[in-house]
Amino acid sequence: MKLFDSGVYLSKEKGLISADSKEASSFDARGREKTLSYNILKNHNTSGSMEKLCLKFDKLTSHDITYVGIIQTARASGLKEFPIPYILTNCHNSLCAVGGTINEDDHIFGLSAAKKYGGIYVPPHLAVIHQYAREMLSLSGGMILGSDSHTRYGALGTMAIGEGGPELVKQLLGRTYDINMPEVTAVYLKGSPRYGVGPMDIALHIIREVFPGNFVKNRIMEFVGPGVKNLSIDYRIGIDVMTTETACLSSIWESDDKVRDYYRIHGRECDYRELTSEEGAYYDRGIELDLSEVKPMIAMPFHPSNAYTIEELKENLEDILIDTERRAKVSFGEELNYSLLDKVKDHNFQVDQGIIAGCAGGGFENICDAADILDGGDTGNGGFSLSVYPASMPIYMELLKNGSAEKIIEAGAVIKTAFCGPCFGAGDTPANNGFSIRHSTRNFPNREGSKIQNGQIAYVALMDARSIAATAVNHGMLTSAEDMDVDFRKPVYYFDKNIYEKRVLNEFGKADPDEELRFGPNIKDWPDMRPLPENLILKVVSYITDPVTTTDELIPSGETSSLRSNPEALSEFALSRKDPGYVGRAKEVRKAELALLSGKDPENVLGEIDELLSRAENAVKEKRDSFGIGSAIFALKPGDGSAREQAASCQKVLGGWANIAEEYATKRYRSNLINWGILPLRTENRSDLMLGSYIFIPHIREQVLRGCCDIEAYLMEKDNMRKIDLILDELTEAERKIILDGCLINYYKAEN
Repeated sequence: MKLFDSGVYLSKEKGLISADSKEASSFDARGREKTLSYNILKNHNTSGSMEKLCLKFDKLTSHDITYVGIIQTARASGLKEFPIPYILTNCHNSLCAVGGTINEDDHIFGLSAAKKYGGIYVPPHLAVIHQYAREMLSLSGGMILGSDSHTRYGALGTMAIGEGGPELVKQLLGRTYDINMPEVTAVYLKGSPRYGVGPMDIALHIIREVFPGNFVKNRIMEFVGPGVKNLSIDYRIGIDVMTTETACLSSIWESDDKVRDYYRIHGRECDYRELTSEEGAYYDRGIELDLSEVKPMIAMPFHPSNAYTIEELKENLEDILIDTERRAKVSFGEELNYSLLDKVKDHNFQVDQGIIAGCAGGGFENICDAADILDGGDTGNGGFSLSVYPASMPIYMELLKNGSAEKIIEAGAVIKTAFCGPCFGAGDTPANNGFSIRHSTRNFPNREGSKIQNGQIAYVALMDARSIAATAVNHGMLTSAEDMDVDFRKPVYYFDKNIYEKRVLNEFGKADPDEELRFGPNIKDWPDMRPLPENLILKVVSYITDPVTTTDELIPSGETSSLRSNPEALSEFALSRKDPGYVGRAKEVRKAELALLSGKDPENVLGEIDELLSRAENAVKEKRDSFGIGSAIFALKPGDGSAREQAASCQKVLGGWANIAEEYATKRYRSNLINWGILPLRTENRSDLMLGSYIFIPHIREQVLRGCCDIEAYLMEKDNMRKIDLILDELTEAERKIILDGCLINYYKAEN
């Protein structure tokens, strides 16, 4: 794979041409306008400026971890009805096995909201969020915003973005998604995949090369070139959904007759139009990939970018396993006992579990190819197990009809219903020290469901469904699909729309204001949140030096997500797997803030605060009621992974006023901080801070109002206040107002 870290032009004949080369002189200055990305964004922009975009999306989609909070926020902000199609799917907490009735209570809330506000409700087990969107929502040249990080439908010609819930709230209230025009990276594909290589292999190959250096971070990946036509739609979809793990903003692909056929099969050919990048299209960066060079891959724990070819792993098995153990120590510390080397048997690596599931692995072609590999074999009766989750009931139906399901079951595997649980820790948690290979989206620490606070650890490696099936046939001995001799049938897919017509509630355009929302006992309103005070004292209550901090570490996924509709209850689990002392420390600071607001003496609540307040009062010559006291967390690079807004809202509920980071892993996490009124500060000198540090930010309200980037701030040491450098990167006018008002809910209340 070749990376171009500066501008390139697209030549239909020669591929990507560096903008610095003599050949580039023949292209005109309108190159940016010839990309697919530019034209789709232009058609959805309302600002009149292609530098400062104000986007309105065609459709919205959420699942049952996020839609309750979104609707509650929008409701508190004056929501009357859904102005565009908003799809409420139920694929994350669909087992209803944790917390009594609370999961199904949320589903009933979603159903009642669809009736009241005019939404589309997809019942549990019918489809995972992204498969339903592909089958029923995608449209060529359209844009969809989803409250899940893997909202990616670019392979079908739809530019889709995964964001935190408050960004969907803005769309529901008729507002816009405001960003600077993103840079666009061309992904030029040529050649064809070799035998045994699936879409996950291609995706991991790309992620390995581009993630470590932020090569496509917050950019749009535009897939072009002759290799696109050599990929089936399921292959394109499987690569596309994994672009989230590159940290890009979104993706879009050129379309052709295969995409037209997809729309035709799903009864929506009217939603198709051809999308082709023009000759001379200009891209800010470029990636050139020969698909024939990609081999079966494995992403070892604990990130999709920690990828090797399976061949490389086997040749360097002990070295790579030792390196993985080293990575575990970075995430989990030295106190746990574990050894991956114990899984080496006769120079082969023995795994414990295989999973093919969700928006990445549960596609029709993935499962059919896996079935062909399993055909006539067996998974053994030892410790290895294989579970397969088709991504939708229409896919499940076809697997039954064409015999694939029979082959899978006869081999000893289990087929389950559409469910995202294996992707985020709510299904198929391995045994302690277990090693699971999964065609799913992520393999972050504890994402498979183990609990570090209980002394548990398990591992997930990402692999393609074909190599997982090959491993299953060998009873868990790690095997590449390239080593199998299989004639893949490639059966034709037939979509049965009746499955959805009989179960999905579509009330768009038919809002009923008389419909009562149905609240379960776990569904709570957001607590009152204070506007940003004039002056702020922050205490650093968590200090994290891991290279990257995921949203799963900021607020665990798995069964804790069942509490997502109860802000106070969920906040008890914030940072519980990374810093178990965080909640207690944050609550102590919150006590001081509450005492200050009530007019009580904070000294009786948190003694050291009183003296700090006195020093700060003298510094700015302002009264105590102009101050706020809040907590802050420091992390090198927080926010990789999920779009779940709870990673930020839990901090806010606990009295958080700021994050301080060297950089933010994703735009969506920074957006979540802003929408919950949390200052997304940066520092280039982390040695200024430590756990327990106090930071005084005078006139913070005025600094935000003026749009200051270099924030005046002081470290409050024992005998003095030392100036430190804090940075607040560019905010839009609306973002500044949201922070000043204290959160998005307050922002809309102030306007109404």
